[in-house]
Amino acid sequence: MKVILLKDVKKLGKQGEIVNTSDGYARNFLFPRGLAKEATQGNLNTAVAIQEAERKQKKKALEEAHAMADELKEKQLNMQVKTGKGGRLFGAITSKDVASEIKSQLGYDIDRKKIVLDTIKGTGMYEAEIKLYPEVSGRLKIKVEAEEE
Repeated sequence: MKVILLKDVKKLGKQGEIVNTSDGYARNFLFPRGLAKEATQGNLNTAVAIQEAERKQKKKALEEAHAMADELKEKQLNMQVKTGKGGRLFGAITSKDVASEIKSQLGYDIDRKKIVLDTIKGTGMYEAEIKLYPEVSGRLKIKVEAEEE
């Protein structure tokens, strides 16, 4: 019996896939648990339309990620921090600090978990990698300056 999976099923397939199963497995396990539905012509058409919409959405998100990566490459983030002797910071600048500065200075809302940077403990120029989409990342220059008193 052909069925369309509504959820991921271990050792059978992922959501949205059309798979062949035995009649008993489909009727006694998959259907009662809401894991699959029968692959009638109407259900197949609906599944194909949903897959097409998801594909378009992923393509659009990928294009937006590439555009944002190009924009970030041209921008610079300026951070004013308190420093001690020799330009050393009190503490360090973390990805959380960078994320809040990106939102306030550049207007982008980027999750701190998507920002990859080395520990910043002094003034100077640094570079952070921002993961925008799987396999798409952008680089952002960060200028750390001593706060004027």
